[in-house]
Amino acid sequence: MPLALITGCSSGIGRALADVFKTAGYEVWATARKADDVAVLATSGFTAVQLDVNDGPALEALSERINQQHGGLDVLINNAGYGAMGPLLDGGVEAMQRQFETNVFAVVGVTRAMFAVLRRAKGLVVNIGSVSGVLVTPFAGAYCASKAAVHALSDVLRMELAPFGVRVMEVQPGAIASSFAKNAGHEAEQLITEQSPWWPLREGIRARAKASQDNPTPASKFAADLLKAVQQSKPPRLLRLGNGSRAMPLLVALVPKGLLESGLMKRFGLSGQL
Repeated sequence: MPLALITGCSSGIGRALADVFKTAGYEVWATARKADDVAVLATSGFTAVQLDVNDGPALEALSERINQQHGGLDVLINNAGYGAMGPLLDGGVEAMQRQFETNVFAVVGVTRAMFAVLRRAKGLVVNIGSVSGVLVTPFAGAYCASKAAVHALSDVLRMELAPFGVRVMEVQPGAIASSFAKNAGHEAEQLITEQSPWWPLREGIRARAKASQDNPTPASKFAADLLKAVQQSKPPRLLRLGNGSRAMPLLVALVPKGLLESGLMKRFGLSGQL
């Protein structure tokens, strides 16, 4: 039975992936940070693991556990992440550090910890990026930058891991039905205060936090399509799934940058002067 390790399985994309891979015959090790979420995963038939993806010793212990019980890891899905929303300067360096720790540094940390077991199985690494790394938008600067970094790191890892038989696939979802918008909205509300120079534009900030749920693709369909790609003899280097996942990069390629920026500024209330 092939083994899949999936991070960030408490809800949304991660949980949908865990369900689909389990149904397809994989033994799924599903991780989450909170004990309550881990308990739910355990009762659903997964090997549930409480894990902070930035905890180096915990990652090494998990890798050793996989090695002892299975000897190798067939699929690693780096899914854990969140969206920091709000004006880039309001959040500042501290908010960017938190965003990059989970969305970027953890991709390297988890993959590094699992390298030995991935190598033994000639496994596949799947990094969940976002089209937001291609089409950057106001009020999501830290998030967009983190996903652009995931794109760059995926390309590098693909080349560097190839001699060991480990493959790398990057997935750039569009709008996927999940709790992302709710969590992003909560993040944004922490920054929206009357002391911010962007306070008059708060509705635009809120609109950006909700944008990921504009006509979203069901998470179950996203997960099923990703599974099909994983099971191909030669998985694609880059997979775009979900509403807007192809249209938005096409806009970036075809629309002059000044015109595109003007449209985004108008969409999120940045057209006037403060």
